[in-house]
Amino acid sequence: MAGGMVISCLIYWGAVATMRVMNIRRCLLRAVVVAVVCGAGPAISRHFVRGGGIAVAQGSLPSSHQGTFELEESLFVQDPHFTKGAKGIQVIWIPQPIQKYCLGKTSQECSTIDYCIRTTNKQVAMCQNLSANLRHLPAYPPDMVPRRVLSVVLLFPMTPDRGFGDLIKFFNGAPAGSLDRISASARIKAKVKLTRTPDDDQLQLLEVLAVPSS
Repeated sequence: MAGGMVISCLIYWGAVATMRVMNIRRCLLRAVVVAVVCGAGPAISRHFVRGGGIAVAQGSLPSSHQGTFELEESLFVQDPHFTKGAKGIQVIWIPQPIQKYCLGKTSQECSTIDYCIRTTNKQVAMCQNLSANLRHLPAYPPDMVPRRVLSVVLLFPMTPDRGFGDLIKFFNGAPAGSLDRISASARIKAKVKLTRTPDDDQLQLLEVLAVPSS
């Protein structure tokens, strides 16, 4: 009888110990779950806050996004000098880091500078022919707008709507030879459409907002 009671007591206390272990395990599991939830919550919040901040900031800097954007920009005007009698106005959007180097040069020379900054093969002859200070210009920052020199040529006749009449008047009234090279005095303010794809940027001139005063 006494032996039976001893066995019963051992079974009882064994069960109690087992329950305590199980309870401890449950508590530990709850603690782990709480720790994961509490730890993951702020991390997720920081992620979305950070992402939202970037999206807002890049609303005015669409360079890292793909799509179509309307912007107001300062563009250069040049005479393309077609050889077969056609007449037109070339409007050029130049990345800010090379604007000062393009002043006094043709659009082709400016495009060469632009290409040599962007290319990974700077040993090509056209890049070696640049002056030393141009050959060693740093690459554009990743958020550069536009990514490269962009230009459009407007062919005559063109409608005078949306400020193009003012552009025509400025172009026709410019002194002979003054639009042969890129000049700070031949800049217009314009609304443009920038179409950005993973491979390239495209420019469309929507409206001329202001031209240089005569």
